[in-house]
Amino acid sequence: MSRIHEALKKAEKERASILPSNDLAPAPRTSAPSGSRSTGGSRSATVARPETEVMEPQHSVEALYPSGFLQFEDIWERCAQPGWRVDPSQSAFASPDAPVSITEQFRTLRSRLYQIRDKQPLSTVLVTSALPAEGKTFIASNLAQAMVRQQDKRVLLIDADLRCSRLHNTLGAPVSPGLSDYLMNKADEMTVIQRGVPEHLCMIAGGSNAPNPSELLQNGRFKLLLDRLQSAFDWIIIDSPPTIPVSDSLLLADMCDGVLMVVRAAYTAYDAAQKSCQEFHGKNLLGVVLNRAEDTKAYGAYYYHYYGSKEPEKG
Repeated sequence: MSRIHEALKKAEKERASILPSNDLAPAPRTSAPSGSRSTGGSRSATVARPETEVMEPQHSVEALYPSGFLQFEDIWERCAQPGWRVDPSQSAFASPDAPVSITEQFRTLRSRLYQIRDKQPLSTVLVTSALPAEGKTFIASNLAQAMVRQQDKRVLLIDADLRCSRLHNTLGAPVSPGLSDYLMNKADEMTVIQRGVPEHLCMIAGGSNAPNPSELLQNGRFKLLLDRLQSAFDWIIIDSPPTIPVSDSLLLADMCDGVLMVVRAAYTAYDAAQKSCQEFHGKNLLGVVLNRAEDTKAYGAYYYHYYGSKEPEKG
């Protein structure tokens, strides 16, 4: 007879000696105690464990959500709220002096992505460029702000440029804890996700300095992060390092649904832009954003070209 069985028999005899013979022992409770968080499903207990085998409750995200998928309502309630101070010079939507044409161009970019989404799965978008200082972080941040201004749309911004994290500056948010801390297994999702304004916009900043960004990005935890968060957000916009200096963006592209390439007018060399676009052939290059173009009648603050379009745009 096993030790567990012996312990159960002993406990049964002790209860019998205490309770009257016509009384029934109370059934074990399987519902969660008041104030605790549901794990997404109940498991009926058929055998009560002896006291020596009762495990301490787990408070990690994995224990609370064993299915692996996080819910937006829980994220919004439990994530960090540091109090963002959005930089008006970096936000077309927060600056009262920003020309209407700029915000409209971001809405146009948003519409183009929805047109692509009608034809193929698209929820995680990587924003990159050939070289530094082409405006990819500005594009990623404002695209997310345009997305979240639609009713009930939930958007997550991720700064995956672990070599030069700047996305937090556009929103006036702290840089850590952030993505690198999560990838090094020093923080969980609820610790690294921040929220501020506007409503339903969340962000994961770059985090603490990381000595080995490429190795961190391919250690499996970034893919796990996307898998666990994808069902909670309508869009996940990822700011990545430039393509030519380092290989990080190519690694990240394999984990995303599509890639946007940012090219700065009168700055990016043609050969550099061409080489970067060629790197993403077969990795679902969605299109190119021309940033800082002169505001002319031909095109506005920037122009978005949808690669693979077989029909002329209407309107």
